[in-house]
Amino acid sequence: MLKSFEHVGMTVSDMDRSVDFYCGLVGLRLHLRKRMADGAEIAFFDAGGGMLEIFAPAGGAARAVDVPEGTAGLRHLTFLFEDVEETFTRLQKAGVEVKERPRLAINAEVLHKVAFVRDPDGIQIELAEKR
Repeated sequence: MLKSFEHVGMTVSDMDRSVDFYCGLVGLRLHLRKRMADGAEIAFFDAGGGMLEIFAPAGGAARAVDVPEGTAGLRHLTFLFEDVEETFTRLQKAGVEVKERPRLAINAEVLHKVAFVRDPDGIQIELAEKR
């Protein structure tokens, strides 16, 4: 029987930069960070209702590419905030790349307001707010 959502994993190019973004700007809590024998690094972040795992290969990684329409894949990561406008403004002032400014959610049955930004590797991050 299913107990809960555990984590989603992704690759990043620079662990320090990603820790700064996900902890310092987004607000996740670093749960574990360690270096592997081959020089790669792995980290787990507590996101409140599950974990985010990031893996940074020793040789770096190329910038993320958006999943083309009609192609299976992960489109974005969504984090829930009390106030999307405030969070968006704070991230924008910090120089985070903006994809889409705050607006009312299309799926109003689930969310009230959303905005989209990109992490340091170009991965789409959805900022969401419920009523």
